[in-house]
Amino acid sequence: MAYDAHKVVWAEVPVTDLEKARVFYETVLGWPTELHTDGPNPLVAIGSMAEPVVSGHLYPGTPAPRGTGNTVHFMVKGTLEDAMARVGPAGGEVVSPIVTIPAGRFAYMVDPDGNSIGLFVTS
Repeated sequence: MAYDAHKVVWAEVPVTDLEKARVFYETVLGWPTELHTDGPNPLVAIGSMAEPVVSGHLYPGTPAPRGTGNTVHFMVKGTLEDAMARVGPAGGEVVSPIVTIPAGRFAYMVDPDGNSIGLFVTS
């Protein structure tokens, strides 16, 4: 898959506590993460940076005020309902019902830092 086929190629999510965010995203999304300390800042990749897919990472930064920043959508492993059920106990909040579109289903949440995140599954 060539990256030039995608209109969005990478997403960055600012978090105040990298390790706490790593645990939250692994728990909710169901995907493993990778800690990288070889660049200018440490970062936690969602999945593997070696995979030729569009993905993203968490980095130490200043999130926008709760719910006011961009919304990044991540594919969840397993069912959308299961991912939504993990959000609250992990420290976030689901803020929408499930929305169905031709490409799949999603719901909005905010992470512990207030970042707006979409949880997505394909049809």
